[in-house]
Amino acid sequence: MRALSHPIFKPIMAAFALLAFGVCSSVAVAADVKNAKAAPVRAKAKAGTPDLTKDGEPNLLSHAAMVFDPVTGKALYAKNAESAVPIASITKLMTAMVVLEAKQDLNEPVIIDSADIDTIKNSRSRLPVGTAFRREDLMRLALMASDNRAAAALGRSYPGGTPAFVEAMNAKAKLIGLNSTRFVDPTGLAPGNVASPQDLALMVSEASRFPQIREYSTTPELHVTLPNAKRSLGFNNTNALVKNSGWDIGLSKTGYISEAGKCLVMHATIGNNPVVIVLMDSWGKLTRLGDANRIKKWLENNSKQMAAGLARKEG
Repeated sequence: MRALSHPIFKPIMAAFALLAFGVCSSVAVAADVKNAKAAPVRAKAKAGTPDLTKDGEPNLLSHAAMVFDPVTGKALYAKNAESAVPIASITKLMTAMVVLEAKQDLNEPVIIDSADIDTIKNSRSRLPVGTAFRREDLMRLALMASDNRAAAALGRSYPGGTPAFVEAMNAKAKLIGLNSTRFVDPTGLAPGNVASPQDLALMVSEASRFPQIREYSTTPELHVTLPNAKRSLGFNNTNALVKNSGWDIGLSKTGYISEAGKCLVMHATIGNNPVVIVLMDSWGKLTRLGDANRIKKWLENNSKQMAAGLARKEG
């Protein structure tokens, strides 16, 4: 558990006192967006769904997927991996990279503005307008709790504002070879943010180079205490697997809008090997987590089989 009372968060407290920012009452939780639009029909998990297909591959219910070896640069598994699809809050990985590469002051207070309110999906946030947060804190909340208002504030406070920020996002995508990727906003609320699963595998690999993104995206929970507030605000990671001791996750990000379905990307170590997992357009509360666990079992079984084969050869 982390708290903003830690010494590294003291600058924000001083900023509150110095700038005399008002604190509004908090509103409802923000994580991945929900909206009332009808969603496409997607595969749903059934009781007894086998982990593997008859061909021995992971039996995934996500519409598109990629399992990628970041060391060799090769795909270990692919399903509808070349088509660009809406990526929802997976966008926030690129948002974090742009902020970090711009070397903006992470201790600088950024005031939540009315311009940061979501008018695309009308999602809610617990970050009150008029409240200041360190840029680093906003990045934490955007990555681990998928707070849209935090991500919007990061883009708006970039030199040149949100338009320049989105331009930098697309320039970064082009630089690292994401040929089917396009960004139109820093939150992922707009369905115009699209990428193919194979592009996202490369993006996750690139994002894993940043220690802050690895740490912030895998923080299980965070408690934020605002000045003059009667209680602290608790935020949980939108990926429940980061709390699972059976997983070794180095980077994580979830996403959801109706156009994208439920999405999940991770950089993890499975069977002593690093791997990138991309799951797009899942449906149902637990489908993407079930698919991730099926991939894990598949990789672990393959690792055991390879180890057994080497032992036989050496014997």
